[in-house]
Amino acid sequence: MKRLISIILTAILFATTACTTDSKTSSDTGELSEMKIKIEIISDQPNGQTGSGSHTLTATLADNSSSRAFYELLQKGCITVAMHDYGNFEKVGSLPATLPRNDLQITTESGDIILYQGNQITIYYDTNSWNFTRLGKVDGVSQSELKQILGKGNVTTVFSVGE
Repeated sequence: MKRLISIILTAILFATTACTTDSKTSSDTGELSEMKIKIEIISDQPNGQTGSGSHTLTATLADNSSSRAFYELLQKGCITVAMHDYGNFEKVGSLPATLPRNDLQITTESGDIILYQGNQITIYYDTNSWNFTRLGKVDGVSQSELKQILGKGNVTTVFSVGE
């Protein structure tokens, strides 16, 4: 009987260890690969100036209730946000709805998409530390590229569900 219990416990231990040694999953990195969004940035600056024109970016959303609520909102239709520069490190604008907050003390990086006070969305092109909710991160764009895309003036940003 002791031998049977020992074999069963060894099998359970082996199975548990095998499950935990898999490579990183999307939840390990805090991002959900299936929750991609598209961000179209339309500069309000005249042609020829830094940041003029239209640029389409993609982003991967974080794994939290705020980003899931944002994604669900986007599934109902695209959201257009008038964004203005704040502090020479972000573009910020108002969302049409208040989302649940998951605020943590964080330091932002270029490309971070942040929810502030539940109803403000920001795209960071530099660093800032505060209590924020991370919604996601812009994919594959350097800090200098993002600064150029966002430009120095106001932008209109259209968020939609990615393909």
